[in-house]
Amino acid sequence: MINSHEHPVGWAQLVTELSDAHEHLGDLIRRMTADPGLDEPEFAVYLGHVVAHLNCAWYCRNHGDNLTDAEWESSRAYHKDLAPVV
Repeated sequence: MINSHEHPVGWAQLVTELSDAHEHLGDLIRRMTADPGLDEPEFAVYLGHVVAHLNCAWYCRNHGDNLTDAEWESSRAYHKDLAPVV
């Protein structure tokens, strides 16, 4: 996994993705608390956005400071090397 000393730009990207996921999940929780009538399509958009940030974070964990455009695009897909823990 990258670290802030060897890959400062990649590390900043990783932390930004996690921060964005945290922010958007908080927004979703506030929205659902304020309006219990949130419909499933809207919920899917909110949650999909959070998952995309988490997927990017998982992808970025082992990449340095220079992601290509193609790598950036593929980073948002769900990664098969990350198994759910229940």
